Amino acid sequence: MLTSIIGFPRVGTLRELKFATEKYFRGEISACELQQTAKNIRQTQWATLKNSGLDFIPSNDFSFYDCTLDTAVLFNIIPERYKKLNISELDTYFAMARGYQGENGDVKALAMKKWFNTNYHYMVPEIEDTTEIKLAGTKPFEQFNEAKALGVKTKPVIVGAFTLLKLIRYTGSKQAEDFCDDIIKAYSDLLAEFSKLDAEWVQFDEPYLVHDLNKEDIALFNKLYNGIISNKKSIKLLLQTYFGDVRDIYNQLTAFDFDGIGLDFIEGKKTLELIEKNGFPEDKLLFAGVVNGKNIWKNNYKKTLALLSELKTKGINTVISSSCSLLHVPYTLKNETKLSAEYTSHFSFAEEKLIELAELKFLTDTDNFENETAYIANCKLFENRTNCYDDAVQKRVAGIQEKDFTRLPEFNEREKIQKKEFELPILPTTTIGSFPQTSDVKANRSSFKKGNISEKEYNEFNRKKIAECISLQEEIGLDVLVHGEFERNDMVEYFGEQLNGYLFTEKAWVQSYGTRCVKPPIIWGDVSRSKPMTVEWSVYAQSLTDKLVKGMLTGPVTILNWSFPREDISIKESTYQIALAIRDEVLDLEANGIKVIQIDEAALREKLPLRKSDWYCEYLDWAIPAFRLVHSGVKAETQIHTHMCYSEFTDIIPAIDQMDADVITFEASRSDLLILDSLKKNNFKTEVGPGVYDIHSPRVPSVEEIENAITKMLEKISIDKLWVNPDCGLKTRGETETTASLKNLVTATKNLRNKIK
Repeated sequence: MLTSIIGFPRVGTLRELKFATEKYFRGEISACELQQTAKNIRQTQWATLKNSGLDFIPSNDFSFYDCTLDTAVLFNIIPERYKKLNISELDTYFAMARGYQGENGDVKALAMKKWFNTNYHYMVPEIEDTTEIKLAGTKPFEQFNEAKALGVKTKPVIVGAFTLLKLIRYTGSKQAEDFCDDIIKAYSDLLAEFSKLDAEWVQFDEPYLVHDLNKEDIALFNKLYNGIISNKKSIKLLLQTYFGDVRDIYNQLTAFDFDGIGLDFIEGKKTLELIEKNGFPEDKLLFAGVVNGKNIWKNNYKKTLALLSELKTKGINTVISSSCSLLHVPYTLKNETKLSAEYTSHFSFAEEKLIELAELKFLTDTDNFENETAYIANCKLFENRTNCYDDAVQKRVAGIQEKDFTRLPEFNEREKIQKKEFELPILPTTTIGSFPQTSDVKANRSSFKKGNISEKEYNEFNRKKIAECISLQEEIGLDVLVHGEFERNDMVEYFGEQLNGYLFTEKAWVQSYGTRCVKPPIIWGDVSRSKPMTVEWSVYAQSLTDKLVKGMLTGPVTILNWSFPREDISIKESTYQIALAIRDEVLDLEANGIKVIQIDEAALREKLPLRKSDWYCEYLDWAIPAFRLVHSGVKAETQIHTHMCYSEFTDIIPAIDQMDADVITFEASRSDLLILDSLKKNNFKTEVGPGVYDIHSPRVPSVEEIENAITKMLEKISIDKLWVNPDCGLKTRGETETTASLKNLVTATKNLRNKIK
């Protein structure tokens, strides 16, 4: 059998691309220097892939920001407001990704959403009625030739036409069908160009096919690929899917003249069933996604080899592949020096998954593989993992009762009590939680971790920063304050470090979006809390002011979703364990006088099944109760906030209302407040704060811009329900722009209060 991967991480083993790109943003290096860093990363990775023995090596999976944005630019899908800036191609690209504010103009960034059911974020392409779709870029061809010059034969990877049209935001009257002919021509021209370059294979990624598809969707796909395939000439086409199965279109897919079809056997619940029931064409390669591209646990060779053997007995020509791009896991275990082999022997990052693919290839081609060292060692791993269970935790989870998911009194009564208790003005202002993590904050944390300063010195510094943050917020005039989270490295990692059952890496970074990388903790065993985690910081912050200060926590679903979860128990059970630990923290905060507690569920939607028919039975029926379990024990006077960001929430608004929080803040500014219609349509009872400006962009919103956003919100949301806040935490922003933006937010709010009076 041959081996393949769908894509590879791209920020560099030690985040070289992140640091170079941020230097470019600050004007510290030139575009040429940035391009050279990118080239070095690509060449190093191609060498790694080639040396691993991988048969199908991807190219064009590299990106400065996001491959969906790259594909839009490739086909000239660039809104006019960015073209009018008259800046370089690279800077126009970054303006679409981050926004732009300078002498050439002032434009917001494109919307950003979660990439299907992952923690990666993609830029939402935006198309106008006047957009001329055509092959306009050269990036895929340049990178193909770059690899070729190094002696590396690659299969270029492109977001497929169907997925692209389904993800695009249409700003005019035209819809996907109106652009079909042009996009068929553009993709055909792409294949023609690759044919000239003697490419053998081209991979079209079509993950949207794993959604529920209606007749119109299938008709759109058929029209697109009838046109594209008729122009493929000598190119072999790989139609690659991932994140689920293709039950709605399997027979149509296999009937098309694709040379290879990639199917997911990890998340594709019905993939094997579809093959068993309908067969698989003899003249095509099946790229079988059997190595998990989203989790870091070693592959179970016994199970995988049984599956590959079954495919082999059916006479299917199979390529062993990753289930999705390896973008979603860290680069390599080589940089992990602190975790013992007791743990790391169970892990497989991107480079280690290349080894797994090579070993699986060897074992499938070996008659008596049960006697091979690689197989024997792998089997022992799955027999010996026993130090991850805690009887007390399992007993507590088993003892959860239905009443533990219900908070009393009901929302309407609590809302009246809290308004009387707090006496906040109309349109109360707040922030989401974190304040800028400046260089001195990072240096303080680093010095403490290295043992260069004492815990007392570390804490004194953080107290000083908290005092400054409280003072700044009072000066700006915010109504409900936060302590700034200077003691926290990451909203999940910080809690994981204090919970039993977690493991932490040193340099296992994963790209979240653009230059933003996260280091997800690993859930090794049963989770519990041994002592308070945030109480001291929150109580100190509250002691500095007469205004309300929010206690800041991360919710159980987000902690689970932004960790690498266990595979030996269900994610439901694991989430309930975390929920009980966070519940203990909530009750401790309340007992220590914290009256407003925010429990962030930024990643609530992340593991939501892509098929709507599975939403409740497989996810929402336990994810929503898990959140309620966290806060159901607090008093009516305690106000529970939560926050959600950078996902599409409009279709699960009723479920979000069932979380029974008192206030929910949403990301909204990048999506032009589209969530407002859904809130109104569903008679959303919870008080709400749709973000009035985008914190993932360095631009400072004007007072007028924020006033307009609030005014638009008031057309759909009752004034007694509306809060005013930024989109998300301010951790990644600079101090100057943060202060300016928040001052404008408060000024805009006060202006509207005066007008309303």
